[in-house]
Amino acid sequence: MNISMIAAVGRNNEIGKENDLIFHFHNDMKFFRETTTGGTVVMGRKTFESLPKVLPNRRNIVISSDKKLKIDGAEVCSGIDEALAAIQKDSKVFIIGGGKVYSEFLVYADRLYLTEVEAECIDADTYFPEFDKTEWKREVLAEHNENGINYKHILYTKSC
Repeated sequence: MNISMIAAVGRNNEIGKENDLIFHFHNDMKFFRETTTGGTVVMGRKTFESLPKVLPNRRNIVISSDKKLKIDGAEVCSGIDEALAAIQKDSKVFIIGGGKVYSEFLVYADRLYLTEVEAECIDADTYFPEFDKTEWKREVLAEHNENGINYKHILYTKSC
């Protein structure tokens, strides 16, 4: 099982504010869609609720402590252990948020697809977890500028 994480992070690892993404870039949304399509996406309930609908052409898994929660087109798992069991045979798995889910899955991740944005949001309330970059190989996949803001698509691959 290979687990990847995908997120757009600001200079201070900020990713969200008030249950919404901080950074909305056309090329980044396209990168997310192209990278995750055909795979499994795992997210927390709040991240799911921030989406307009279940993500098409992907297996959607939502982690929630609400045992009665049912979502058309998605599977609901009660925690990380149940989610890990559910994705055991999947070959293309992406953790897509939020902050707590990223933190819980970081130790299992083999790859991090991070859009590193050269901007910051001082009133962010959700962050991507800190990680030791010396344990990862860094590869720049693409560089963009939208609305005067530079950002790069980076692939971190675990080197240990």
